[in-house]
Amino acid sequence: MWPVLPQLLLAGGVQLTCNHVLAPDGEHWIAARITLEEGRITAVESANGAAEDQELKGLYLVPGLIDMHTHLCLHAYDETSWDDQVLRESLELRTIRATKQALETLQAGFTCVRELGTEGAGFADVALRDAIKKGIVPGPLIFASTRAIVATGCYGPMGFDPRWEVPKGAQEADGVDGMRKAVREQLSAGADWIKVYADYRRAPGQPATPTFTLEELQAAVNEARSAGKLVAAHASTDEGIRRAVLAGAATIEHGTDASEETLKLMKERGTVLVPTLAAAEAIAPARLVRARETVQKAHALGVVIACGSDAGVFSHGKNAREIELLVQSGLSNAEALRAATLVAAKVLGRAGDLGRIEKGFLADLVALAGDPLKDPSALREVRSVWRAGVRVGSAGARDRIPR
Repeated sequence: MWPVLPQLLLAGGVQLTCNHVLAPDGEHWIAARITLEEGRITAVESANGAAEDQELKGLYLVPGLIDMHTHLCLHAYDETSWDDQVLRESLELRTIRATKQALETLQAGFTCVRELGTEGAGFADVALRDAIKKGIVPGPLIFASTRAIVATGCYGPMGFDPRWEVPKGAQEADGVDGMRKAVREQLSAGADWIKVYADYRRAPGQPATPTFTLEELQAAVNEARSAGKLVAAHASTDEGIRRAVLAGAATIEHGTDASEETLKLMKERGTVLVPTLAAAEAIAPARLVRARETVQKAHALGVVIACGSDAGVFSHGKNAREIELLVQSGLSNAEALRAATLVAAKVLGRAGDLGRIEKGFLADLVALAGDPLKDPSALREVRSVWRAGVRVGSAGARDRIPR
């Protein structure tokens, strides 16, 4: 258990003074006094010469971190295989475990996540998102994408006797009309984002190939846009990535085998790469080599890169490993940190209230023992977390958290 940080109450608010507060540009530190009221930052004032809070002395205060690719309804594959989780674990067990993993994510400093598929757990991410918003359970701000959309026969579990209809880890759809219907169903169930699989293997042991046509992907994107939502595309093959980019997907998840030509297309179209390096390291080290090379090329070409770890493939709470791997793949320490703050907030359409420590922003803060601009591994040394102005673990944690 962390010690509870004493907080100075000022007219219903909380005031924190720290000599190392990440500046809005994400590149240097300032001494600041921060006032938190009703879940938001209401003032950031210079504190040069002011007495630093004893409990923050020597610590580094950064905005709440954002992970753009998580699966809270999954747990690490080295504990239980993906197939067994989908086929043998009950929806109730998976949802209960997800509440624990949401807290672990929050305690690791990730105050916001984009959930990219419940993997057979229905609409549990929407329920968890809403329970957190209502203060029923603690956790990060969640952007839910529910079931993900896959082409028929192109997702798991697979390899069973074809006479049996085995439950899938995603929603199958085919054709332009089928894609529109699937998107509409997910939006009506509460999806904040739509996730599609632009490529996947078609049988056990086979390599991934493109699954949806360009027209099918365009239908999904257009239907989502009609509702003011965006599409994230799982894509690792060059052709799958190219089709998703041409269709208008906002983000490419993984993107491992993108060619230079396709990366240039991503740059031209403003498509964001979410490379999920930490997942590759956990379950496919050989793929990690190619993935890091792709990140290096994308970075050199000016493709926007956002932090997304694919936590769930590996243990929740270790999300910061993705930021370390981004640095190892060519991003500077500041760029990698921005990928999990400023950049991610912009991709989510929340650049006006997430990802920076500024007046009017959500009071999502993380106190670290070390300087992540010098060493990204400092992000593992979390000392305190505030979510919407409430310190994690404090008596106020049950207060309603604003959107």
